[in-house]
This record gives sequence, structure tokens and C-alpha cells, in this order.
Amino acid sequence: MSGRDFQLKVERFDFSIKSLLALPGKGEVHVWHAATDQCTIDIERLTSILSPGEKLRAARFRFRSHRSQFILSHVMLRLLIARYLELETDQISFTYGANGKPGFARGGAEPELQFNLSHTEGLAVCAFAPHQRIGIDVEKVRSDFAMEEIAERFFSEAERQALCGLPTEESYYAFFRCWTRKEAYIKAIGDGLSHPLDQFDVSIAADSAALISTRPDALEASRWSIQAVPVPAGYVAALAIETPGDIPRSNGTLPMRRELTFS
Repeated sequence: MSGRDFQLKVERFDFSIKSLLALPGKGEVHVWHAATDQCTIDIERLTSILSPGEKLRAARFRFRSHRSQFILSHVMLRLLIARYLELETDQISFTYGANGKPGFARGGAEPELQFNLSHTEGLAVCAFAPHQRIGIDVEKVRSDFAMEEIAERFFSEAERQALCGLPTEESYYAFFRCWTRKEAYIKAIGDGLSHPLDQFDVSIAADSAALISTRPDALEASRWSIQAVPVPAGYVAALAIETPGDIPRSNGTLPMRRELTFS
């Protein structure tokens, strides 16, 4: 990813907009976020945009709020892909990797648009990049979370040491920064939680997102950039993107943001 600043562009999006979107260029990432708890459109009407498989997945959610989050986030993804690739939403089909990572290709050619999706209570995020593998994760910061137990089970020794001794309030955000950065990376490589989370280290600092080291292949860390993604207060998000040799590796905060609103 380029070390230059990304253009910050916040846009309002509604379902009447038919204009196309320019694909992200080399060194660019487009990140969209939507407040899924502020939707004023009938959820059932939006469900018609989903594929039969997505409708089945939505129906399995026990709680209405979880079902709504799933529907809104996947509708957002379909609408954005349609705008980027000049397609109708029913022309979009996804394939899934061995560990569940979704992908999209048109006409069997090399995908011209890579994407990833994440959602949590009240917020969904989508990230798009040209060709490079990409992963994104968002979490709502919670104090009623078994942070110590999860860190002991999943985090590396270096990450656990970094969390130790932090003030209580700061430890909440540091934990979720660590978690989202790790999730973004394993989503980007397509392994999901099948990848041992203690085999790589990420930073937990607010101002220096980074994939610090990877094991057993130490060179793997140099092939990726981790970025903190600006999201509304009370949330933490991170992006991981593959960095080809002709694009300088960069870590930090990603100021490029687009806003999607349901209205």
C-alpha cells in the first residue's frame, strides 16, 4: 500500500442512487461503513436483494437484531459491488474458500475487485481494493468481555505482555485493537480462525497499527500492511492488505473512508 495519504471522502448513500462508482486505483482502498441500527427502510424489503443462500443464513439467526445486521451488511455489499462493476444485484454470485472467505470473479477472469465485509452490533464495514487480498474487521468495544481469558487462549506472548499493566479503560480498547488487527489478517489470507492466532504478532497501540512478526515464515510480515480504520466512537476496526513489491508497505491509520447510510 502506498505510504501517501489516502483521500478522505464521506458520501451519503441511499437506495435510489444509480450512479456507478470508480474502482479503487493502485495503492487505494475504499472503506465504507454503515450504522445498521439506524436503518429506516423495511428490512423485509431489503431481503429481496439477497441470494437464496443468504436468505437461508439470515433466517437461522435467533435474534432479530442479529438477523438485521446480517441482512443490512450483505445488502450493502451487493449494492456496492453492483455500483463498482456495473451489474444488477441478482447478477452477483459469490464463491467461498475452504475456510469461508467470500470471493467474487466476473467471467472467470482474474478478479478486478477484491473485497471483505465485517459487521458487529450497530455497525457494518466493507473494504475494496484492486487485485490485492484484503481483510477487514470491526468490533464494538465492550467492558463485559472475557478479555483475559481470550488473550491467554489466543494472543501471542508478546501481545499478552503488551496488554499487561494497562489502565482498565485503555485495556478495553487495546484488546479490541489487537483482536481486530489479528482478525483482519487471518481474513485476508483466507484462513479464518483455523490459523493459529499466536503464530503472529500485531501492535496494540492506537497510533501504530502493524503486523510485527510472523512465524514460521518471518518474511510473511513484510508482505502485508495493517491499517487502523477510523470508525464511530465506541468501535474499533482494522484493515489488512497484501502489499505487492511495487507498492511500498505502510502501517498506521487509514484516513480513507466512505459512509453508507440506510434511509
